[in-house]
Amino acid sequence: MLKGISPLLTPHLLKVLAEMGHGDEIVLADANFTAAALAREAGCAVLQVPGATVEQLARAVLALMPLDAAVEQPVAYMQVCAWPQGQQSAQQRAVIAMLAQEGHASAAQCAATERFAFYERTRRAFAIVLTGELQPYGNFILKKGVIGEALVP
Repeated sequence: MLKGISPLLTPHLLKVLAEMGHGDEIVLADANFTAAALAREAGCAVLQVPGATVEQLARAVLALMPLDAAVEQPVAYMQVCAWPQGQQSAQQRAVIAMLAQEGHASAAQCAATERFAFYERTRRAFAIVLTGELQPYGNFILKKGVIGEALVP
């Protein structure tokens, strides 16, 4: 056990976060997500944190990992099929609000991504974390940023 680190961040998940480089992506997925099949195709790890929601896990991960400031939308979420573009579930609104409230990303930096495009992007992910989130379409992708000091000319 480490002081000051969320107990949701398992030793394996901490290792994955430490190994990720700038621009690598991690998927935080709901309990219904097709993680095993996509991870097999991608050759990436599947981790499980069944006691957490996506919002709780995103908060814990982002306490240690910055989002990529070099891209316009470092956060993606799975758009609900058959819903108009831009319409969000209550869970998606809650996660996006948390990201904005805690200074990680504005709503404009979160991209609604069509389901199959989300799956394709997942195939290039560094890891997939399967949560206990029961809200369908409760899936987010976070792009890791740079950890360090700003460049000084």
